[in-house]
Amino acid sequence: MSPTRLTVIPAAFAVLLALGLPAHAQTQPAAAPATILPVDPVVARVDGQEIRSSDLADAAQSLPEEMRGMPPNVLYPMLIDQLVDRKAIVLLAHKRGLEKDASVQRSLARAADQTLQTALLQKDVGPLLTEDALRVRYDRDFAGKPGEPEVHARHILLTNEADAKAIIAELKAGGDFAAIAKKRSTDPGAADGGDLGFFKQADMVPEFAAVAFALKPGEISPTPVKSQFGYHVIKVEERRDAPPMPFEQARDQIRQSIIQEGIQGVIKTARAGLKIETFNPDGSVKRATDTAEPPPPVKK
Repeated sequence: MSPTRLTVIPAAFAVLLALGLPAHAQTQPAAAPATILPVDPVVARVDGQEIRSSDLADAAQSLPEEMRGMPPNVLYPMLIDQLVDRKAIVLLAHKRGLEKDASVQRSLARAADQTLQTALLQKDVGPLLTEDALRVRYDRDFAGKPGEPEVHARHILLTNEADAKAIIAELKAGGDFAAIAKKRSTDPGAADGGDLGFFKQADMVPEFAAVAFALKPGEISPTPVKSQFGYHVIKVEERRDAPPMPFEQARDQIRQSIIQEGIQGVIKTARAGLKIETFNPDGSVKRATDTAEPPPPVKK
């Protein structure tokens, strides 16, 4: 096998488009302008078994990002060669009767089930993910609403409680928090006077966050705060509500929410009207459910 073979078999309908040619134009002369070209041309045959440009398009989904920049005239023959290899292996498996093996049949059944599940979810959930739908959800859940509470705080991190208590006493006597942090804190942010900027409660370890969000601006933690990192002395500078998340930042979160809701809707529809039985590991009946609801009408 040539060392230039790809180890991942993507297919390249996109490559054909990039070349500006129909799939069969790699091996045939250019047709006259009036010639009607095949919609899904054959790009190879293996013992009479056809490989079409649509097979390349389907496999293109697995094309790694780093391979997409390869010149199309280099990538195309490599892809064809790989798909020919795959087809040859499948034909050999059939010659040996492996499709009759029980474990192979189970795997094929699982693959068929997975394909049907994916097709149904794409058909029912995919149309819910339009840009307009995402923006409607954004307007409902994010736009114009204040974000999470945030605190702007500084801290001084010490290795032991006694030093932390001594620093609290020094601060009560009028010591400058930022100056002491620069001199005494073991935290990497000591050079900035222990400044942590604004953060949300979930951004910090629970022990630290609980105290920071309980303090008012200008207040210092009255006792050292112990965490897995050591002993903290905390000063809160400001509090605010975070600005609303912009659409571009919220887009993926909204999309995932709609997908999950869509999947749950499909599951509810799928289970309606079915008799569902579950069993214990030993095969004894665990539960039987007869759904009273009739199945919903099938969408056409």
